[in-house]
Amino acid sequence: MSLIEAAIRGGVIALILMVGGLAVRGARRSIAERYSVAFALCGIAYLIETTPALAHRQDLWLEAVRLVSVSTPAVFWLWVKAHMDDPLVPSWRDALPWLGMVALGAWAITADRVLPWRIVDAASLVFVGLGIWRSLAGRSGDLVEGRRRLRLVLAVAAAVYIGAVEFITFKNLGINGLDTTIGLELALGMYVAFAIAVRIARPPTAAAAETAVLAPRRGVPADPDEERLLAALRQAMEVEKTYREERCSVGFLADRLSIPEYRLRRLINQRLGHRNFATYVNGYRLAETAAALSDPSQARVPILTIALDAGFQSLGPFNRAFKVYTGKTPSEFRREQLGEPGDAVASPIPKSAGA
Repeated sequence: MSLIEAAIRGGVIALILMVGGLAVRGARRSIAERYSVAFALCGIAYLIETTPALAHRQDLWLEAVRLVSVSTPAVFWLWVKAHMDDPLVPSWRDALPWLGMVALGAWAITADRVLPWRIVDAASLVFVGLGIWRSLAGRSGDLVEGRRRLRLVLAVAAAVYIGAVEFITFKNLGINGLDTTIGLELALGMYVAFAIAVRIARPPTAAAAETAVLAPRRGVPADPDEERLLAALRQAMEVEKTYREERCSVGFLADRLSIPEYRLRRLINQRLGHRNFATYVNGYRLAETAAALSDPSQARVPILTIALDAGFQSLGPFNRAFKVYTGKTPSEFRREQLGEPGDAVASPIPKSAGA
């Protein structure tokens, strides 16, 4: 390994350690920062195990490092999910992609044949694609302008870096098949983007992730035009109940209010405190469904009907959102609010449907 290559490799590791160190400070209270730490460790593992002097060694500690390196695409996908989803709802299922990649990597390392490694490469590309898709899919409803731009940067950086590395591996060229500096420059570029991402794409605070409508900012001079738009927005959502519309999106609501989309995003984000349009709209829908489930006169109305009338498209997403909103399933919430024990409230929605 040349002196230049060693210097570049060491510099990249130092950058990753710096970024990872910043993430460690918030890891105790934020799962998104924990994924940032895990992503940084995967990057370090990759740079260690691809060192030419270690490429053909089979030491036990090095095999463990290779397993961590192999899991990088799955950790990338989880990292994107953690930083781009509002609000983030942790689940034990999040560990399955990582465990799957580790299992594939262990199989490939043990078998030491071409086919297992090709399967690992194919799975890696799938996870990279899922991460890029998740980053771009939520862009239209993202109300944080800096993070909307970041989604594009992140998608391009990830596609160029991990895609190039996986293509090289898939073609059986190996890191020595090209100028090693090229791969390290790609790594450096990717982790610079990663450093920016960790600081900009902050996980939402508890207040910002609230699904209820928040109060306007205090201590900010009132802008008459902005106040007029805010009143029009409240009229559309609270009186006209636009949130019930199936096609209620940023574009649809902006057209209804006759304002550019960027102004609507800024209004909802900066004046109402929301980071995601779907969360903002669901706040109204969930408030309406909670009120309906608490109303004795609607005790015999099916839960599915109440959810659909409020604007939800199916029972599953409604159940999950309602559980996050109230801490209870819709059926449990209705029974508690109406003071009826057990299954006294009849509903055609079976318990197996998750209501």
